[in-house]
Amino acid sequence: MRGDWRGENMNCSSSVSSVFYVPRCHLTLDFIPPQTSTPTTSASKISFKVSSKSSPLPFTRGRRRVTLGFTALSVFFFSNSTVSTCWSKPDFVELPNSGGVKVLDLRIGDGQVPVDGDQVAIHYYGRLAAKQGWRFDSTYDHKDEAGEPIPFIFLLGSGKVISGIEAAVRSMKVGSIRRVIIPPSQGYQNTSQEPIPPNLFDRQRLFTTIFNPTRLANGEGSTLGTVIFDIELVSLRHD
Repeated sequence: MRGDWRGENMNCSSSVSSVFYVPRCHLTLDFIPPQTSTPTTSASKISFKVSSKSSPLPFTRGRRRVTLGFTALSVFFFSNSTVSTCWSKPDFVELPNSGGVKVLDLRIGDGQVPVDGDQVAIHYYGRLAAKQGWRFDSTYDHKDEAGEPIPFIFLLGSGKVISGIEAAVRSMKVGSIRRVIIPPSQGYQNTSQEPIPPNLFDRQRLFTTIFNPTRLANGEGSTLGTVIFDIELVSLRHD
């Protein structure tokens, strides 16, 4: 598994602007000045047309065409302009009876779906919603003697792993990759729940952030305790 699915630049939370990620396409913007002789400073009065076609048009008076070729682009629109696009931002889906766990499938596998009692192996990236999305742990940082990443193995339904991970894995097929947003109620409830960062500094920073008594008393628990995991279900074994 390579790093192209890590999604370090994907926006996992809502924001004022709209963010779109467009792999390997061409974006064409037609700038059409308003048909008026009166100068205007309102951004909402400037219209843009966006298309995926890259065939050139001749330059004409009053029209400017800009074609941008790129591998990946983040486009931010801060005005109220009317924009039609050839793509859409993917949406997270809340899992039924999960306590608010939301998932976004990045890849659908073709293997088996685990059930409680199965031994499952996963790779993951764990991040805090707070601390600017600080990554507190990753199985890809844990290597064996041959330098290969070691997956995290646990018994599904054992209760030793945070509930949000178990809820997400239960509906995954082997080979699937899923981004999971886990609210505090389905995340870390104590410092003995797995997955636990092996690095002492990372472990202390994680738990002192989530269980900060002063900030919890100030009502910041929903922000502090929310964690985000990118999970790949590598294998399962029926016991």
